[in-house]
Amino acid sequence: MLFLFILGDVLGAGVYALAGTIAGEVGGAIWVPLLIALFFAMLTAGSYAELVSKYPHAGAASVFAEKAFKSPLISFLVGFCMLAAAVTSAAGLSLAFAGDYLAAFIEVSPHVAALVFLLAIALLNARGIKESLGANLVMTVIELSGLILVIVAAGYFFSSGEAELGRSLEFKPGVSPMLAVLGAALLAFYSFVGFETSANLAEEIKDVRKVYPRALFAALMTAGVVYMAVGIAASSVLATEKLLATSAPLLEVVRASGLDISPRLFAFIALIAVANGALLTMIMASRLTYGMANLGLLPDVLGRVLPHRRTPWAAIIATTLVAIALTLTGTLATLAQTVVLLLLFVFLSTNMAVLVLRKDKVGQEHFRIPTWVPLLAIVSCLVLLSQQDLGTWLRGAALILVGMLLYVFARMTAPVAVKPN
Repeated sequence: MLFLFILGDVLGAGVYALAGTIAGEVGGAIWVPLLIALFFAMLTAGSYAELVSKYPHAGAASVFAEKAFKSPLISFLVGFCMLAAAVTSAAGLSLAFAGDYLAAFIEVSPHVAALVFLLAIALLNARGIKESLGANLVMTVIELSGLILVIVAAGYFFSSGEAELGRSLEFKPGVSPMLAVLGAALLAFYSFVGFETSANLAEEIKDVRKVYPRALFAALMTAGVVYMAVGIAASSVLATEKLLATSAPLLEVVRASGLDISPRLFAFIALIAVANGALLTMIMASRLTYGMANLGLLPDVLGRVLPHRRTPWAAIIATTLVAIALTLTGTLATLAQTVVLLLLFVFLSTNMAVLVLRKDKVGQEHFRIPTWVPLLAIVSCLVLLSQQDLGTWLRGAALILVGMLLYVFARMTAPVAVKPN
């Protein structure tokens, strides 16, 4: 079940919407940046595997930061970067939902569709976490089946003799392949994020010290293999220009394959994948906002809940409004880059925390990675940070500034404890 949870968090929405954009960066060799992104993700996953198995009741990255650096501010910033990344990701996914996959059913303004989509997610979120997560397993199976369908469609196309496998080895002309791969890996990395949220489940896992590392690495490897197969399939069936010209690249691959699959059926599967990703991230964002408000790290108004359903309505409204605003600031690609930027700060903190906390001995055996793994993970984070453009840095800085202002406001308005006589 943990394997499926992590796989469901990682799979789907990114590659469904960004395969064409990755092709525009690197050319037909879509699988190469996906392989690099998988390698980078596995490095940081090693740090999560060690810390979660070492502190199975500790929680996620912000708690690891608190243990390692003894700074409430650093812990807050790590937690807020997680929160901001989740809201930004949901905004990007709303644009993916409102693109050419939805156009297979209805023609509507993308921004209007994105607004309605985010409001629907908010209402489901407010309804309750049981209702929200009840269909997650089914939706994960559906989104995985869609990616397998792309691979099957490409296999059918190969049988016709028209596929061009050589395109999957071609790089974009006129640019350095290494620079093109690094730039595309930044987008490809977005397709692997999501595994970090599984750290919040540590207390729910039996034999966490053995089960968590196995499930984490297995889920990432499974996603990586599927993604690379999809990348090779897409570039073998369609030329790069055609993949780049649509916000529903995998739908075009299925259409061009000649396999008798209803385009609307595949579009529906893709919409399910995007909706599942957006729902999971907004659930996490609203609960994280609620939890931080209860700890006095955010204004206490964000900790209010509905009286009967006990869902954090104020946090849901706040995160939804921010997500709606973010849909107006850029494309799916730019929002995906912002998500990666914010999470890279979280990953840097976690990778450094592993090294700092090596001196902290615990009573039980736990998973341990070689020291070179977090060191190489830190380098990988810095490499990806170097690929971000100025607009992404400014958007990320604006979100962090909002977090700092909320933090200061929460500290100023917090009730002062009165010492007893």
